[in-house]
Amino acid sequence: MSNTKKIALMSTLVLLLAVTAVFNFVLAGTGAPSVNAGATVKVNYFTSYRNNRTSTRSEEFIQLDSVIAAYTVDTEEYKAAVQRKQELVEIMEDELVMESVLKGLGFTDAVVSVNGEEYINVFLNSGELTDDMITQIHFALEVQQKVRDGQIIIMPINAES
Repeated sequence: MSNTKKIALMSTLVLLLAVTAVFNFVLAGTGAPSVNAGATVKVNYFTSYRNNRTSTRSEEFIQLDSVIAAYTVDTEEYKAAVQRKQELVEIMEDELVMESVLKGLGFTDAVVSVNGEEYINVFLNSGELTDDMITQIHFALEVQQKVRDGQIIIMPINAES
């Protein structure tokens, strides 16, 4: 690849990153909130986690799209970028299904983070989990998503809704 193409690709990536940051700032309303003296700002852990996850994945999709646009179909870079993009889509679908299953079990909020094939982090809006609850969660995820028991890490988080 010539230096001109490399410079153009890097410039495009930097520009897309800047545009993503601006959109994230504008659309998510992450501007500095006005703080009154003595006022407290409540942040919901689950909403914050989802916003960060979405922002990070959006940036990764933009980078993958740039690679896909820069290379021809028969190159390894193109194939790797398309494969990673498909993996991300599948992970996002799995997380959404698992979060819905957990909410169906009666939890007010849940966030699931799939980290490849190694493990799955489950964050639940709960002060304390009983053995029965943990068994229900494991069973639901094993049946619905065919996840092995040793791959699931469950963490209760007492957050305000």
